[in-house]
Amino acid sequence: MDRRTVPQKIMLLAAVLATVGFVAFPLLWMLSSSLMPYDELFGRRLRLLPTAPTLGHYADLLERTRFPEYFRNSAIVAALATVGAIVCATLAGYGLTRFRFPGKRAISGAVLFTYMFPPILMAIPLFVMLKQVGLTNNLFGLALAHISFAMPLAMWLSAIFFRAIPIELDEAAMIDGASRLGALWRVILPVAAPGLVAIAVFVFVLSWNDYLFSLILMVAEAKKTLPVGVAGFQDATSVEWGLIMAGGVLITVPVMLGFMLVQRWLIAGLGAGAVKE
Repeated sequence: MDRRTVPQKIMLLAAVLATVGFVAFPLLWMLSSSLMPYDELFGRRLRLLPTAPTLGHYADLLERTRFPEYFRNSAIVAALATVGAIVCATLAGYGLTRFRFPGKRAISGAVLFTYMFPPILMAIPLFVMLKQVGLTNNLFGLALAHISFAMPLAMWLSAIFFRAIPIELDEAAMIDGASRLGALWRVILPVAAPGLVAIAVFVFVLSWNDYLFSLILMVAEAKKTLPVGVAGFQDATSVEWGLIMAGGVLITVPVMLGFMLVQRWLIAGLGAGAVKE
């Protein structure tokens, strides 16, 4: 190893560790606070680690609140939104990259352009449309709202991934007797799987963390999702910090586990999206 590169590598390692520490500290603080008893959590002395760890906040969260219902609602909405967005984005991206029709470039640019608008601008129109069809205060209606917000970027990413796949694969499959949908299902989708995983992760996290549409569309307490439900642990006179920290940990765990499980495909998908035709 060149001695001149040693200081550079040390500086790079220090920068990486500092960045990781800066990002991870709030998560560690949340985990530590969720394990602190009330006397340490609200004591005058600042503590980074609990001296007597307890699971009392988690027990109160699961027994005293409707957190399990919020968790179930969020899981249902995120799953519906992810599946719906993947199906729509796959068909749209495949069509944009495999067929010729007037206005194709304009559609591609217009779809991505709509993602520039903040979600709050879509809140009232979506509420009015969903109310007219009876889907307000409904988990399926909330999933449709999440799909409508996620679709522009999901469709654009899908088109990038499909564009990186040679069209000769479709032609070879159809020469062998496969239909257009058969070629898509049996040949193209397995190749595009890493890219679709990247899109699925993006849509799932967007839906799982959504607060705005959940607050507007969900009125009944039994229909609320995690962000709105956990936000209700504080009011004008008190804040249940123990419950909030425990809820934050349980909200974060599924997302972290999901990233760990699909990390290989996610990295491959993001790399595939960088291929230029």
